[in-house]
Amino acid sequence: MIDEYGEPLRVSPNRRRAEEWQLALVSAGIGSRIDWTTRGYVLLVRSVERAQADAVVTAFEAENPPRPVLLSERRDAPGSRAAIVAAVLLCAFFVVTGPSDAEPYWFERGAADARRIAGGELWRVVTALTLHADFPHILSNAATLVIFGTALCGLVGAGIGIWLMLLSGAAGNWLTALLRGAPHSAVGASTGVFGGLGALAAIQLVRRRRGAAVSAWRAVAPMAAGLALLGFLGTAPQSDVLAHLFGFGIGAGLGLLAVRLEHLRERAPLQVALAAAAAAVVVACWLLAVR
Repeated sequence: MIDEYGEPLRVSPNRRRAEEWQLALVSAGIGSRIDWTTRGYVLLVRSVERAQADAVVTAFEAENPPRPVLLSERRDAPGSRAAIVAAVLLCAFFVVTGPSDAEPYWFERGAADARRIAGGELWRVVTALTLHADFPHILSNAATLVIFGTALCGLVGAGIGIWLMLLSGAAGNWLTALLRGAPHSAVGASTGVFGGLGALAAIQLVRRRRGAAVSAWRAVAPMAAGLALLGFLGTAPQSDVLAHLFGFGIGAGLGLLAVRLEHLRERAPLQVALAAAAAAVVVACWLLAVR
């Protein structure tokens, strides 16, 4: 069933303000829906009731002007910094591990070695996401993580966004190791980044189908970016195209599930707890690797 609320009426960066508009419409017997976009919270109404709804909200705003937001009360969009923090941590870890041809210790213990994964060392599908072969490898992955990871975490929240990338990256590494077998071995966060792209593409397409104010370009941009990155990264010697495809596909599937969790986006304590849990999983996997 196509969502009948497809006509944007007002946009606010504050959810409470959008809910106040919605309450005013309810009191007037007008149905509506609130949707989150990168521009803020959009109040959607039926196209046939738009003029009446606009008059109701305009009258409400005249009687109830918005309270100015104090500088101390302002905050960034939930999750907007999570991907940046993750990229910084990856770069810091690269300083510790060095490139693969300089210090083999970390790569021997953490790379996604198909033979060892088949032998039960499943933590490698996670630890491999934190290792990078050389400086251009970490630079490209950190940059794409900041760009697309920030967009994903801004939509679903920091914790959920990080988990989408971690799960799709780990699952992509596991499936690739399973299908390719020995002597396959891989490192790099790009499988998780592709998972984030897949999740972002699925979420935007579903939201657009439901009538959210998502332009056609925003809906297809993650897919186009994924194809462009696949072509660009596929030329690198350390690239694993199959893992990238698996990551994207798994991320898209997880993104369809994450759409149902959009209401959790602004629950900051929960999002922080989820992000911390994801970090704990990575640390635990490395403890298993070096024990």
